[in-house]
This record gives sequence, C-alpha cells and structure tokens, in this order.
Amino acid sequence: MKFGYWLPIFGGWLRNVPDEQMPTSWDYVKQLAQRSEDWGYSLTLIAELYLNDIKGQEEPALEAWSTAAALAAVTKELEIMVAVRPTFHNPALLAKQAANIDLIAPGRLSLNVVSSWWRDEATKYGLHFEQHDDRYARTKEWLDVVTNVWEKDHFSYDGKYYQLTDNVLQPKPAKKPFLYAGGESEAAKDLISTQCDGYVMHGDSPEQIGQRIADMRRRREQKNLPPMKFGVAGYSIVRDNEQDVKRELDRITNVQASAAGYGNYQQWLAGTQLEQQVSLHDYSVSNRGLRTGLTGTPAQIQDRIGAYEAVGVDFFLLQCSPQLEEMERFSESVIHVLV
Repeated sequence: MKFGYWLPIFGGWLRNVPDEQMPTSWDYVKQLAQRSEDWGYSLTLIAELYLNDIKGQEEPALEAWSTAAALAAVTKELEIMVAVRPTFHNPALLAKQAANIDLIAPGRLSLNVVSSWWRDEATKYGLHFEQHDDRYARTKEWLDVVTNVWEKDHFSYDGKYYQLTDNVLQPKPAKKPFLYAGGESEAAKDLISTQCDGYVMHGDSPEQIGQRIADMRRRREQKNLPPMKFGVAGYSIVRDNEQDVKRELDRITNVQASAAGYGNYQQWLAGTQLEQQVSLHDYSVSNRGLRTGLTGTPAQIQDRIGAYEAVGVDFFLLQCSPQLEEMERFSESVIHVLV
C-alpha cells in the first residue's frame, strides 16, 4: 500500500473553517512536499482549478502546472500527479509542457485527467463549457494526441476537436507519464478503462470500492489490456481515543448551506453523474473523503487500510487539516507501522 496526499493549493480542505493555518503559498507547499518524502508518502496530487473550490471563488488558489514544475525541482522521489482538464489545454502544447517537467524530475510526473465540471470557472476564464458526454468525447481525442506525440514524431491527427500536422515533440519525456482518471458515469468508465493506466475514486466503503475495482478489471480484461492501478480519496483523523476522534469529526462537519463554497458544490453535483447521492455531511470535506473511514485510533485505521488492500486498492490520496501536523501524525502512527 502506498500513501499519497492532495497538495493544499486552496489553503485547506474544510468548508466551515476559514483559516486552517495552511497558507495558500509556495513556501508552505514546498515545505510540505519535501518533508512528506521523509515521512513515507509516495505521491502528491495537485488539483487544477483556477478558482478556489473549497473556500470560495474570491479566495486565492495556486496554479497547478507552475507549482508542479517548481516541486519537480525541489523533491527527489515524490511522484507528482497533476490534474489536467482537456477543455483548458491544447493537447500537443500540454504534452510538451509535461515532457519538460518529466525531464526535470525523471519518471516522476503523472497526469490525473479530469473532464471539467465547473461552469462558472469556464465562463470566467473565457472557455466554452460542454455537456457531460461531449466533454468525454473531447477527452478521448485529447488523450489520443498526448500519448502519440510522447511516443513518436511526425504525428498527424484529424479529429472533431483537434487537428495537427507532422508534429515533432523533442525531447521526449524521460518516461511516458502514467495516466490516471476518475469518474462514475458509463462514459467515464469506458474511456478510463480503455485509455488510462490508473483509476482514482472518491471515498466509499471497502465493499463499494471493491465492486468498482472488479468492474474496471473486467473491462480491462475484455479489452485485453494490462492491469490498472487503483487509488481512493480519504480524509484522515488519527487520535489516541475515540472521544478525541468524535470531537474532531464534530468540528469539521459543522457545515451550513451558506458556506462560501456551497454554490460551487451545487454546480459540481449538476455537472457530474454519480452512482449515489452526496450529503451535506459528505460536502464538509471534498471527494467524499470521510466515507473512506480513515478516522479512529491507529489500530482502527490500520485495520481499515487492510480492508481496502484486500479488495485491490493500491494507494490512498489523503486530505487532513492542518496538513503538516496531521500528515506527520499519520506517518508516525500508521505509515511507519505498516511499511
């Protein structure tokens, strides 16, 4: 089992706590990334949003790709998984940018391909917002272009969304970046099982995650493709006793519908196709992280991780708050015990 984490580009993860003592700054994320390598974390996911999804649209958010390039230069082993939205990037240009970052951190760059969901963000940045299945049709072409220009020169493509002629991309990446994606609609699962290397999921119980993994494995086998890697989002709270766990859960889930990011949440629900409804309790942290159940004493969390490992999970993408302190606590109490 490997442990990754979301880089706190939004200044935190809690909808109801304005100041989580996690500055939206390069200094903070640099310190976190460098220390995380010593703590036993294997990868970090950098979300790509130009507006702050967590704290509200008026609040600052770090830009994903410039942050990724900077982290590549100041870390040694960390996998840098950058979210990328095809509607925001010409595929050949993005492939060039990604290849360059991969040469700065040889073999350590991966992409988390996200079909955009936030209408307001697109319009505020002058981009056309497409309907759900149209976004996945675009993503298919986008991946066709990106993967081919990484692998060959003099590549041409004539699709509905993208056209290029005799492309040459040099230098190539040190290693073809691993492609992750997530989604619960039929369009998403068909695309991911065909064109990606890993499947990342919102938080849910081991039983539900196991069902999704089994479904994706069947799809891969039917297409004669190699096995995928599977990751799950989770919000971690590790304490010495259950009373302290409950106290922390009460603190972070006291969310009202008037929270600054609630409108963004409603747009996300409208723009996605989920297998089950999301409650306001789920909304208190992102990506249904509390459903994963990584909250409890060290022994309880270790047992819970074992249940996910048994159904095929390869890694977690964790959130916590405040992140420096809580990631170190999780490392000492859980990671170093299991590894």
